[in-house]
Amino acid sequence: MKRLMMTMMVVMLVLMITSCSSRPKVTRVDAQTQIDLSGYWNDFDVRRVSEALIRDFLYSPRASQAIADIGRQPVVLVGSFRNLSSEHIDTGIISTTMETVIFNTGRLDFVAGGAVREELRAERQGEIASELGADFMLFGSVRSIVERAGRHSVRTYFVSAEMTDLETGQRMWMATNDEIKKTVVQRRNRL
Repeated sequence: MKRLMMTMMVVMLVLMITSCSSRPKVTRVDAQTQIDLSGYWNDFDVRRVSEALIRDFLYSPRASQAIADIGRQPVVLVGSFRNLSSEHIDTGIISTTMETVIFNTGRLDFVAGGAVREELRAERQGEIASELGADFMLFGSVRSIVERAGRHSVRTYFVSAEMTDLETGQRMWMATNDEIKKTVVQRRNRL
């Protein structure tokens, strides 16, 4: 009888331990779904800001005139976006998203830059004479302001972008998007 009780206690203990497993529960969601767990910069913010800035660029009178002056489809080199905010933001995602949004409009062409361009040159054994040069360069920065009062904070993100004529160095378009503003309320710690 003692042995049976002891066996049952061990089985119950094992069941309790395994039922408290720390495995995460994973649920797949549509990529377009807006999810904001922490109040920090996220994938939805990147898409929203990139699309808004590129729309602004494509409908800017100065940009339209500069594109028309070239007389052909302009070529753009996407430069870097600097993170000047108070949090970690992978700005490479911003650059890539902006490039994709512009490319998919069909109004501009792109050339590879940086490490990709060097890799292509190495593959072609250093040939650069037939490389297509860029007309414009797109670059920018991300900044943030965080205001706190007790458990409440407000995060506002400012993404600035500009397109510069590579031959003249003249800025042909500049814009700042400050659409991303989040209120975050921290939960009280329960003891």
